[in-house]
Order: sequence, then C-alpha cells, then structure tokens
Amino acid sequence: MSQQITTITFFHYEGFWNKVWAFGMMQFAHKGLADVPGLVFYKLMGSGKGFGFNPLPDWSTYCLLQVWENETAARRFFDNAELAISYRNRTSKMRTLYMRNIIAKGAWSGSNPFVSSSELDGKEKQLAVITRATIRLSKLWKFWSYVPTSQKHLANAPGLIYTKGVGEVPIVQMATFSLWENKQSLFDFAYKGKEHAKAIQMTKALDWYKEELFARFQVFADELS
Repeated sequence: MSQQITTITFFHYEGFWNKVWAFGMMQFAHKGLADVPGLVFYKLMGSGKGFGFNPLPDWSTYCLLQVWENETAARRFFDNAELAISYRNRTSKMRTLYMRNIIAKGAWSGSNPFVSSSELDGKEKQLAVITRATIRLSKLWKFWSYVPTSQKHLANAPGLIYTKGVGEVPIVQMATFSLWENKQSLFDFAYKGKEHAKAIQMTKALDWYKEELFARFQVFADELS
C-alpha cells in the first residue's frame, strides 16, 4: 500500500535582492535537497508571467515539486530542514499543497515518479493537475504560436482556483499546475471545452512533445507560511 505523497511549493518574493537570491537557489538549492530522508524525487522550477504556459519569466515566483515516501518525511523537511527555513526567511509568501496521486501517465526525466495512493479520500476534495512536457526543438515555433489560443479560456474556467506555468528550462521544458474546486469543474473544462479538446488533438497530430506527463491529485492540505 502506497503512502507516497507529493508536495508543490510556490515561493513568492519581493525586493530586488530576494529575487536575486531566489534565482541563485535554482542552482544552489540542489545541495540542500540531496539525501533528504524520505525524498524520492524533486524538481526546482521557475515560472512564467501570468497563467499557463508563458515564455516570459516571472522573477517573483518559483516552484519546488517534491515526491515523498510519506507525509511524515515531508513534514520533517518543512518544519526542520535548513533549506526550508532559508526559503521562509526570504519569501513574502510560501504556499505548500500536500497531495495524493490519483493517476499519472507518461514520464518526467525518463520515468514516472508518481504512485497512485492507497489513502485517497472518497469525499469531495479539491483536485490538482500537473501537465509537463519537453517540447521538440523542431516544433518550438508552432507550439508557442498556438499557446495563446489554447489557453484563452483557462483563466475564466468555472471552478478554477489557481493556475501557474512553471518549468525547469525556459521555452523547452514546461509544466502547468492547476487547482480546481472539485472533480466536476475539472472534467467540465477538460472534456467539454472546445479549445482544450482541440489542443489535445493538435498535440497528437503534430507530435509536439519529446516527453510528456499528466498527473491528477487529491489535495488534502494547503498551507501558507
């Protein structure tokens, strides 16, 4: 039975030097994430302006995705780890969502890190979605040309609580995180929205992605610090 959980943390910064520090931590934070007990996968990511995919960087917002053996390991890190304390001391807002995986398809850096949880709650819960892709270099222009059309209705989608485009490498390796009020609102957007359906069709037809992953989660805690 899997007790695996996933956390995603958004760090928000104010002030020039705090933003400089945040940019540097995209490299230097790896040391603090090495050999963390119970941490099985992580990704440090920057973000794009606005929502969804955006090639222009948002220097005020960064993201840390982590997959844990269990919730105890995650709590220990956020409560006690020197790296987590450093982030809290520098950020104007630090938001961490604790999630259990429902389903994940595809690969991220060659493998799928998300294991479906055996501890899902049958009650109505907020859902989160992560979509991630490495875009083929030959398809970059076509992909980014179509992005504004595919996303124009996302911001006003009923039931959408929050969304942000993030990524490991600008332009080429991109991901989106979205948080939804419930399953119905997510499914209405995913399966009834014409723009979203067309984007899926074009993804298959044009073979934009070298690697891609889709994962859906049940959110069981949402914490600010």
